Amino acid sequence: MSGEGPTPRIVVLADDLIWATRLVDGVRRAGGDPVPSRTAGAFAAALGTADGVLVDLTARAYDGLAALAAARDSGVSAIAVAQHDDVPLRQAAKTAGASRVYAYRLLFEHGDRELAAWLETVTHPATVGRDRPIAGPQEEDR
Repeated sequence: MSGEGPTPRIVVLADDLIWATRLVDGVRRAGGDPVPSRTAGAFAAALGTADGVLVDLTARAYDGLAALAAARDSGVSAIAVAQHDDVPLRQAAKTAGASRVYAYRLLFEHGDRELAAWLETVTHPATVGRDRPIAGPQEEDR
């Protein structure tokens, strides 16, 4: 991120402790202000002041698709992370409002770059449409 303007507030919805920590740390390294949430209630409470949301779709404590739809309905930019081989879930996430659905491996290996590029679109909406994954579109669907 360029350091211009306010720091985007990103709600990170993840109930797995390891992935929640990785995603929160990744948002912070990319220049965002992460707001961790582990439940639907915490997510709903934080959504009203969010600039963006990052949803882990492999969860037991909440419905990730419902969270993405709530973000979409609130006009909040959203991305998600899911298993690379769960194509129906990944497609449903895009329908629910995620601009991108990253495979865990891609976000683990290239997360800083990917999250920084996404945060740029959150901070500077004129860049919307230019938020293709740096690793290439084919990586997104692996």
